[in-house]
Amino acid sequence: MNYHIVINSVKTVEEFKDAWTNADYIELLDRFGFPGAEKSKPEELEELLFMAISDFEGHEAAAILLDYKLSEHLTEGQIDQMSHDMLLDKISEEYSDISLHHELFNINQLLFKAYNGTFPSAKATIVEFEITPNEGVTKEVMLKVLDKTLANSSVITRLYADQLAGKEAFDEAEDIVWELKATGDNSYIMTTSEYWISRDEFKDAEFDATIAIFEEEED
Repeated sequence: MNYHIVINSVKTVEEFKDAWTNADYIELLDRFGFPGAEKSKPEELEELLFMAISDFEGHEAAAILLDYKLSEHLTEGQIDQMSHDMLLDKISEEYSDISLHHELFNINQLLFKAYNGTFPSAKATIVEFEITPNEGVTKEVMLKVLDKTLANSSVITRLYADQLAGKEAFDEAEDIVWELKATGDNSYIMTTSEYWISRDEFKDAEFDATIAIFEEEED
């Protein structure tokens, strides 16, 4: 498969503006001992949450957030351990289950902001690009296309060389790319962790790419 791609921008961000809804803030405020927050002005909810969080130790606040967002994926023991680990490590980059990295990033960055830097800060990468043809543009396809312009030192290039080359299935692509959204006929926006793809790793702003899709052998 052959593609032509134009990279319009690559940004590094510390948070996503739509990561938390007003409903999230209201529920979290209740969990942090501030009931009735639905009566507050929407623009005040985040600040109220930070005030409520300040009454808790960092690991206690982390446990509440992890329970709220990931209780279906983590045991009570895992949440307790992770709530302490988050104060020291970038769990949103290091946790073994990469399907949780996106939610862990949002949790980590809320805590980083609430505690004025007590928690390590993680970063995300937003790529805006145009691609032709625009048929069949999936997360897997985009990682394989972008691999053609990424530095050899890129983590994704080093860890998933066979998958990127089409020699193995690349199921991990669904979790490495957090969002892939069309913004026009041929234009897209893609978000991922800076751990996987950083702004400094891009070598070309416009290039052609030929990629291979893995096909399982029939029995």
